[in-house]
Amino acid sequence: MSIMLSQVKIAFVGAGSMAEAIVRGLIQTKVANPQNVYMMNRSNQDRLSFLCSEYGVQATSDQATKNTIIQEADVVVLCMKPKDVESSFAELQPLLSERQLLISVIAGLSIEKAERLLQSDLPIVRTMPNTSSTIGLGATGMSFSTKVNDTFKQLAIQMFEAVGTVTIVEEDKLEILTGISGSGPAYVYYLMEAMIKAGIEGGLTEEDANQLTLQTVLGAAHMVQTTKEHPAELRRKVTSPNGATHAAIQALDRHQFDEAIHQAVLHCAARTKEMGEQIAATSTVGKSV
Repeated sequence: MSIMLSQVKIAFVGAGSMAEAIVRGLIQTKVANPQNVYMMNRSNQDRLSFLCSEYGVQATSDQATKNTIIQEADVVVLCMKPKDVESSFAELQPLLSERQLLISVIAGLSIEKAERLLQSDLPIVRTMPNTSSTIGLGATGMSFSTKVNDTFKQLAIQMFEAVGTVTIVEEDKLEILTGISGSGPAYVYYLMEAMIKAGIEGGLTEEDANQLTLQTVLGAAHMVQTTKEHPAELRRKVTSPNGATHAAIQALDRHQFDEAIHQAVLHCAARTKEMGEQIAATSTVGKSV
């Protein structure tokens, strides 16, 4: 059975930046009908009013209305903060049914723990998008519970392809994926910060240092994408023996650039797993969805 995403009622529980990024992608690519997209938060009416006017979606913070929307939704997207998971799930649990698809955008929350908190084995898709989703260039990792059928898989994939690329992995690989793509933009920004700072200290204006760094990073990414060559091969092609680039790479090696990135990815993955283990152990019971 095939279901068009435009015919599906989608409820976002949580209306933060990632929820907005996904909604923007769905609306701009016209894969979803804004009249079928519902966004909700605890009490921030200004935020909801902005989302309604900007994207034409439905939005509410009224508890009774939220309950009805969640019960009637075909897809429920969980975008709340990890600290709010236990209290939110306690209120969601009696409203959900196994005919619905649950999509989690909560860092570290395992499918098994979500099932345990909800006291249900309804179909769950666990995702890890990154912040580049806000401009439609995101990279999302995705895993499925055993209850997710092919129709639901295609719905989830279509939703996140609206904001970038989707990579399907086994759930135990989502932590390392988070270390690569989930937090990866921050590593690139950090590299850019250092390049800009060095340029300014070397005598460039801040504007020139910014522009040169931006275009260099943009061009390098496009080279990998366009040529399909491995980054290592492209690096070798621009690194002449005893040349200026060779001297720069040697300096990076002396300062263990490769090992620093490697450790950043591993530490991010470990912290993601730790955060997941803390969910429900540190949250406060009794808050509203």
